[in-house]
Amino acid sequence: MKNYTSLLFLFLAICPIFAQLPADSIRLLAKKAVTDKRSKSIIIGIIDANGRTIFKEGVISDDNPVLPDENTIYEIGSITKVFTSLVLADMSIKHQLKLDDPVSKFLKKDIKLPTRGGKEISLLNLATHRSALPRFPYNVDPGDLDNPYADYTENKMFEYLSHYQPDIDIDSKWRYSNTGYGLLGYALTSVSKQKNYETLIKEKICKPLHMDHTVITMTDELEKNRARGHSEYGKPANFVVLSAIEAGGSLRSNLNDMFTFVEANLGLIKSDLFPAMKLTHLKQSKKENHMGYATLGWTFWDNGKDIVFKDGGTPGFSSFIGLDTKNKWGIVILSNSANSVTDIGLHIMDPSYIIEPYRYPWKLLDTLRIAVKNNGVDHGIELYRDLKANHHTEFTFDENQLNYLGHELRRDNKMEDAIKVFEFNKNEYPKSTLVYESLGEIYKRNHNRKKAFENFGKAMELEPQNKHWDFMLHQLKNQ
Repeated sequence: MKNYTSLLFLFLAICPIFAQLPADSIRLLAKKAVTDKRSKSIIIGIIDANGRTIFKEGVISDDNPVLPDENTIYEIGSITKVFTSLVLADMSIKHQLKLDDPVSKFLKKDIKLPTRGGKEISLLNLATHRSALPRFPYNVDPGDLDNPYADYTENKMFEYLSHYQPDIDIDSKWRYSNTGYGLLGYALTSVSKQKNYETLIKEKICKPLHMDHTVITMTDELEKNRARGHSEYGKPANFVVLSAIEAGGSLRSNLNDMFTFVEANLGLIKSDLFPAMKLTHLKQSKKENHMGYATLGWTFWDNGKDIVFKDGGTPGFSSFIGLDTKNKWGIVILSNSANSVTDIGLHIMDPSYIIEPYRYPWKLLDTLRIAVKNNGVDHGIELYRDLKANHHTEFTFDENQLNYLGHELRRDNKMEDAIKVFEFNKNEYPKSTLVYESLGEIYKRNHNRKKAFENFGKAMELEPQNKHWDFMLHQLKNQ
């Protein structure tokens, strides 16, 4: 027993352990994320009272094939919601508003918001995803398909809200809503009399904490050390522009700033925001059919430990932030790929949480892309048929493979080839609304109103509860 104890002590001394997970294990997780094509680059930061530890792998872009560092800018996606809710909590502590105030109290009188059964949406409902609002607004007719909310104005958001009729009671159920956070950000900006949401976050959070690299608007200096986003299948992707709903996911930051944010949340550094931060960590309501409890912006993990976390995802980035508020340590993960890193974060925080092995599912798309480039789109379609008929198990056959191929051709302005792929996809997967949406959008952009109307109409047949199809048909009628 003495020998065993001595060996264990020696191992602990050589290999630091974070939340029972050795540093070498975290390093291996980062390396595996890159080699398995889950991430183009990944940087993992662990922080506690003893300091900061960083693990990094991959390259920030093919054009700039260098390791990320603690100053590399990543998009943090829905972690933005934690910042939005922190402003809400701080304003409530300062008696500038009450959490249960109706949102309408802070809007212009002519702005109409949905009600149900005489109940109005409160600020707390928005922050805890119990507003009955859907994930995204349905009145989106983008000029840029690859950045669909870039031209989504506040007027469009309020037009949507004025017509929306909740299908469930307000405060009856957890329903994740970027729409709700867009509205919350607007209300908080109005109360604080700031010129816009970015200024609100800078003045209320970033300046007091000296987080100078947490922004929406990029400067030339920040661009010099910016990670390039990548889709889930590895192609370059731009930063998102969320416009009216930016309070739900538009912030960019780096590991150093996020370290500071974690330190402040854990009370490891002094901050006047700490009482508000503690308020955001408290359970507010159960997330029905989902993990844990909703807090103000975070998820309280019901694993028997005092852990709150938030993850984020955009078309080119994924992120995770977690706090063990009892043991005073935290984690930040930033990746420039759309593939989620949430399971990695949860496993580091609690090793009993099992990571599902990541298997790159886009080998078929890669194979078809090469075939189309070398021999044309007709050859690519025939190759798909042959591979599917011969049951090649190394390939994943679904509508997403062909849909992504079609959009790659669209981006290259090969509209006729893109339409061929989308039409073939429709024949292969006639029960998927995705194929009709893509066809509707490309025919609309190709000035074939009849075909666009036909495909959006088919999508509505398959999914009549989705108001977006009705909106697009209305748009086409009025063209």
